[in-house]
This record gives sequence, structure tokens and C-alpha cells, in this order.
Amino acid sequence: MAVPKRKMGRARTHARRSTNDKISMPARSVCPQCGEVKLPHRVCGNCGFYRDREVIEVD
Repeated sequence: MAVPKRKMGRARTHARRSTNDKISMPARSVCPQCGEVKLPHRVCGNCGFYRDREVIEVD
């Protein structure tokens, strides 16, 4: 069984994890009705449309 000879330092551990555990930006899409940037598969907060039909009324 492999056993490390020395304790791995906190700085080295965090440096290794920082490159692999990055959170990526959420995907974005453009609303076909108003052209506003929105999350995919969500109702547009600007116009209230989802898949070419109005889901919520927005003033």
C-alpha cells in the first residue's frame, strides 16, 4: 500500500485543487422574442416567454 513519506502542505494541496475544482460560468442563451440574455430552459424574465408562448405576464 502506498503511504506518503511526508505530509503534503496546505499550500500545495490548495494549489493543486484550484486548477481542477474551478466553477465554470453558467450557460447563457438569447431569448428569441426580445433578445435578452437568459438561462437556457427557463422563462425569460424580461418578456415572460418560453418556447414561443407567453408563460407569465410581465408589465
